[in-house]
Amino acid sequence: MAGLSGAARTRSGSPGPAAALPALDGAFLCSPLGGLMGAQAVLGLLVWALIAGTTYHLHAAYGWVMFVSIFFWILTVLFIMTYLLQLQLKFYVIPWPLVLMIFNAVATVLYLTAFVTCAAAVQPTSWRQWDYNRRAAASFFACLVMITYGVSTFFSFRAWKGLGSNAATSQVSDHA
Repeated sequence: MAGLSGAARTRSGSPGPAAALPALDGAFLCSPLGGLMGAQAVLGLLVWALIAGTTYHLHAAYGWVMFVSIFFWILTVLFIMTYLLQLQLKFYVIPWPLVLMIFNAVATVLYLTAFVTCAAAVQPTSWRQWDYNRRAAASFFACLVMITYGVSTFFSFRAWKGLGSNAATSQVSDHA
């Protein structure tokens, strides 16, 4: 029981109602990071839904595309929930800008491979026209989601390095 009361305390040591429920950060969805993450979730969902609607199991290349798209879709949704519920403030020991930059960089590279694989496996002489259309659309959306992860990598790198900070913080770090 003693550990339970200590877990409900804030960092200052005093119990508070904010420790019980995480607050929703509605402004996050309007931020560039939130907007890009939302776009990644929607576009990633389109990629794996379009591939899942085809006979992807007959082509080994689409297994890789499905893995990349579903894996990063799940992780992106988890990151959205983390930032939306402000859980990154609870786990302040984790260097979130660095974690997000690494995640976005890895997602960019793996989505590049998935895009190339998906685009190369599209066969215009397919005997099933709807499979061709879905696979071609999945290639297009895989390219778009790769670009959004690349842009997120750029913004995450700037946040990790502290670029674009205000004048007060840049003066303190320049003279220290």
